Amino acid sequence: MSITSDQPDNLAPNLLLVDDDEQFCQVLSQALIKRGFTVHTAHDVEAGIRLAEAVAPEYAVIDLNMPGPSGLVLVERLKRLDNHTRIVVLTGYASIATAVEAIKLGAIHYLAKPADTDDILAAFHRDEGDTAIPVADRTLSVNRLEWEHIQKVLMECEGNISAAARTLGMHRRTLQRKLAKRPVKH
Repeated sequence: MSITSDQPDNLAPNLLLVDDDEQFCQVLSQALIKRGFTVHTAHDVEAGIRLAEAVAPEYAVIDLNMPGPSGLVLVERLKRLDNHTRIVVLTGYASIATAVEAIKLGAIHYLAKPADTDDILAAFHRDEGDTAIPVADRTLSVNRLEWEHIQKVLMECEGNISAAARTLGMHRRTLQRKLAKRPVKH
């Protein structure tokens, strides 16, 4: 699905928005249109790839956790299509492992939901790291460490839950239940 801005096509940059939450896509795309983008939305990785091949987006906002392949697959594909595409990964399931992988695959920034339009636009234009970011003054909780370890193993198993469960020495359904829960903040 494509939603265009009020500007002529040659002035409005193409932005690909891929998130399985259709209501979130609708709200964010309207906000981005008001900021001068031509927005193309998809709700899974395969549809996102098809749109990217058709419209060659200059910008992309990609959800990490969607049915089917993860948003990381789309990040990698977008960078192969056009290395200059500025990609922000947006997720409600933030982890250190997925943040590192997203950046390695070519995303310029990684934001945890909820993030507003201004946060996303600012992320598109950050080319440098920020040394003023405060360093956490406490260690992660055991629950958060478990979440981070599960995410790392899942990445190493290329998203295969059965393989990750075997590696972690737990039943696949137990791992699925843990993954279905929202991550612990600290």
